[in-house]
Amino acid sequence: MDRTEAWTAIDAHRREIVALLESLSAEEWQQPSLCAGWTVRQAAAHVALQNTPWTQLPRALVDVARHGGMNGAIHAVACRHAELPVNVLVDEIRDRIGVWQALPSVTYHETAIDYLVHGQDMALPLGRALPMPGRLAALAADRVWSSGRMFHARRRYAGYRFVADDVDWAVGEGREVRGPIGALLLLLTGRVAALPELTGPGAAALRARPTSPA
Repeated sequence: MDRTEAWTAIDAHRREIVALLESLSAEEWQQPSLCAGWTVRQAAAHVALQNTPWTQLPRALVDVARHGGMNGAIHAVACRHAELPVNVLVDEIRDRIGVWQALPSVTYHETAIDYLVHGQDMALPLGRALPMPGRLAALAADRVWSSGRMFHARRRYAGYRFVADDVDWAVGEGREVRGPIGALLLLLTGRVAALPELTGPGAAALRARPTSPA
């Protein structure tokens, strides 16, 4: 999947996320997301922050220092942004459709991870369907697996082999974990809610071991 194909698929998924959010009730906005400690509204606010301009970088650095690191800063910024009206958050996500530029310091690979994974963070706990485009999910999963600074998937899942059964994609060596590429992407990013969709001796072993929330 080349850059143009990836951005085209990202735009299509942005539209699906907008449609999902526009259909939510006030109660659904307040429900917990898959991401531990985050509501659906806060997860949506994080996605809306894809619009953050370079000029906000100094404030982001202050947040990192104030909240004890990047993860704390990301959560704090999302909580602050989630105070905006929900229609504003949805409009911000909609306004990003057609913008083929990633946030500072990342590429369209990380942009795909953000939209695909956080889309499921919002949809799955609500019982809503938000299909993942398979080839884009494979591109995102490749980056999760190869990155040494995000999720640490290769270290956490040493001794496992992950095989998608809906696209041509596989990584790792060891006990096999097989299933849809979307479920594999969620697992590699720490979403153990994906485990029921996965099969194989590796999936059984992962279900038996202690886990930590995403």
